[in-house]
Formats: sequence, C-alpha cells, structure tokens
Amino acid sequence: MEYEIIHYDLEPSYIDQTNPYSIQDKVSNDIERFLQLETDFMDLDFIEEDAVLGLDENIQETTLLAAAACEEILHNVETQEDGLEGCGLTDLLLLGAEAIEAENWIFASSVVTKLNNLLSDEENGDNPIGRLALYFTEGLIYKSLDFPELQEETFGGKSNHNTFSAFQMLQELSPYVKFAHFTANQAILEATRGHKEVHVIDFDIMEGIQWPSLMVDLAGTEDASLRITAVVTDHKNLGNIQQMRLRLQDFANSINLPFNFDHVFMTTEKDFEEIKVENSTVIANCMLHQLHMPYKDSAMVKTFLKGVRKLCPKIVILVEEELFNLDKVSSMSYVEFFREALHHYAAVSDSLQSGFHGGFKLAVKIIERKFLRTRILDSVKQFPCEQRERQLWKNEYPSMEGFRPIPLSSWNVSQAKFLVSLFSGSYWVQNERCRLALCWKSRPLTTASIWVPKSIENQRKDQFLFNK
Repeated sequence: MEYEIIHYDLEPSYIDQTNPYSIQDKVSNDIERFLQLETDFMDLDFIEEDAVLGLDENIQETTLLAAAACEEILHNVETQEDGLEGCGLTDLLLLGAEAIEAENWIFASSVVTKLNNLLSDEENGDNPIGRLALYFTEGLIYKSLDFPELQEETFGGKSNHNTFSAFQMLQELSPYVKFAHFTANQAILEATRGHKEVHVIDFDIMEGIQWPSLMVDLAGTEDASLRITAVVTDHKNLGNIQQMRLRLQDFANSINLPFNFDHVFMTTEKDFEEIKVENSTVIANCMLHQLHMPYKDSAMVKTFLKGVRKLCPKIVILVEEELFNLDKVSSMSYVEFFREALHHYAAVSDSLQSGFHGGFKLAVKIIERKFLRTRILDSVKQFPCEQRERQLWKNEYPSMEGFRPIPLSSWNVSQAKFLVSLFSGSYWVQNERCRLALCWKSRPLTTASIWVPKSIENQRKDQFLFNK
C-alpha cells in the first residue's frame, strides 16, 4: 500500500530552526523532566521481597497444575516420541503448532509431552531460551486443551502489587512504555496547538501514567483544558478507574490545569453516542497489545475504532505490538503466526536480558513471568487455527477504514531517537512509511502511527473500489 506523503507544519514554533542543536537540547530537557514526572506519579515501592516470593509460588503452582493436567489427559494417548528424537526446541514447538492447525491432537499431545519433559526444570533456571520455550509450550497446552480454570488463574493474577512492581521496573529500565507514551503525547500536542479544549478518548487507560507529562505541557498553554474519557470494557475495573481519576485530578489541581475525567462502558459502537464532544478537539488514543497491557480481543478494538470514527477525531494515535500489526496479521495461518511469534518474543526476551543485566537478573525474571509469559500465552491461545474460526476472525478483524496515515513530525522522531539512546543495548528507531517503530537489532517490536479521517470523497472512492 502506497501512503500519500502529507507535508504539514507541526514543528513547535518556539524552536529555533536555524540552530541544529536546538531540537536535541529541548528534547533532552523535556525527556529528563518527564522521566522523573512519570516515576513520581507512580508512587510505588520498587519491589518487595515478599512480593517476589509470592510471585514465584504462584507461577510454580500454575505450572505444576498445567503439567499435571496435561499428564492426566494424555495418560492413555499413544505417544510418537521415537519420531521426535533429535529435534531441537524450535522444531518441536513448530511441530506442535502444525499439529494443532491440522487438528492432529494425538501428535500434538506427543509433542507437548516431549517438550514438557525437556523443559520441566526451566521455570527457575538461568537459561532465558529455556524459559521462553516453556512459555510457548504452556501456550500450546492451553490452545489444545479446554482449561478455563487454568486460564483464569494464569491470566487473572493474585497480586496487583506484583504487577505494579514489575511494571515499574519495566518502565525504569527499558524504553517500551516511554516510547509509546512520549510519542503519543507529542502527537497530541502538535495536533491541538492553538486549541483550548482538548478531549482524549482513551481505549485502555491502565493506571493513567501516560497523562501527567501531557498535562504539564497543556498547563503551560494559555486557557488550555483537558478532558479524558476512559473506555471501560469490564465493570470489575471501575474501582481502579475511580482511584486513578482522583490521582489525575489531584495532579491537575497542583499545576492549575482545568481538568475533567469521565468513563464510558463500551459494548457496542452506539455507546460512543454518550460522549459529549461539543466545542472540543477530539483525540483518540489507542494502545494495543503492549508488553505490559492485557490482551484485548479484535472485536473490542473494532468496536472502539468504529465508535470513535463517529466522533470525528482530529487524529487517532495507534501504538501497536508489531506482532499484531493490523495490516498483516489477519492474513496469516496459525503456523505462520506461531513462527513469527517465536521470532518476535525471542527478540523481546533478548532486549530484556540486555537491559536487565548484572544485579537485575531477578528483575528480568519477574517481568518475564508477569508480562512476557502472559503475552505469549495470550497470543498462542487467542490466534485462531481452525479454517472456519480463522475466516470469521478475519472478517471481524479491526482496520483503519475511514482514516489515512500521516507522517510523524521531525520533532517527534528526534524525541524518540533521543529517548531510546538513553537505554543500553541494541534499541533503535525506524521511521518509514508513516510509521515510527521501536526496534531491537533488525526487528521492529512496537510501532506508532498517526491517522486522520479521510474526506467524504476519498471514503466514497474507497467504498467503490471495495465493492468492485
């Protein structure tokens, strides 16, 4: 797909364009200020020993349950281990994915049993490749066996404190979270320059850590105000939403920024009719499948994108895990997706090992178990493999219909490059085809893009070509 290159003036007017060091110096100052701001807003202990020990016990218990369940169900199944001798871990994992796609459950059981035997001691080991293979093996178990109890225990979690501690470490020692937040916030500032009432519709607000830095910038703008509408899909999250609202309101009061916060329960796109957007500049903020974020099924994402389209947003900011890139993932087979997931999460694991070296070995294990493991289990289990299931999923997969991408400003690109340079390892930023990607070595890991509504004329032309 060829993207139209749109040239537009979104450079901050207060930057001296004749000074080649001006942008870098300003970016450096802003980054340092906002890094500290996010840390202060978290207001969490770095980590507690009891939390780590409790996490280890939970993970070990869940792994033993999964292994026991697998052994019980597969007890009377004829194994084919003789044909699996000599296969490496990657070969075995791909064989398991191929067997599941072909619905050859006997062979899939043999492969999973072989993997389980090889990896039974890897959970607490020091080999990151072994731990990664174990997580994929667990994913194959959950994909091939109907075990909602194990799924709930694994994905539900028992301690929010463990999650907060892991998130804080991820945010402090890797660029994943800050790349997404700073890139999105810079796009919002540029799109709303000169607008007094800014209204952000946030698809997954989590703990609200993204917004203090934006609030500080808006507070420095004359007569600016901010309203955030959090989209809620689970009533159980309402308590956390209310606590987060109070923290954001207190922060806004401390910097004298007019601020309002509300939420909307989303079940269908009609729910967006409840959102009042008169006299405000609407921004849609959509972060998908980030390492620290819970899985959102494609139906939720599609409902959100169709709902915000009715609100005529100035821009839609999309930050997505590259593995689930909206442009390509819907055309993959299960085996193709599984192979891509192996490469993707191996790169994520490698980046974490590089950033959390030395005395941070315990930290990287906690992050792996709370985030990387969950992302792998979600991805392997949720991606459809049966032909009918895949066709239904493909038809319902979200798209950016009605929007077109625009390039990110040179300021935003410079900010991202400087931010990533603050972290050790082989992180770098790729900017091409209206997409800004955080990369590890040769592989993009997460990608940010900005989308604007198409004109009515262009929408009709696209619809004609589609119907044709």
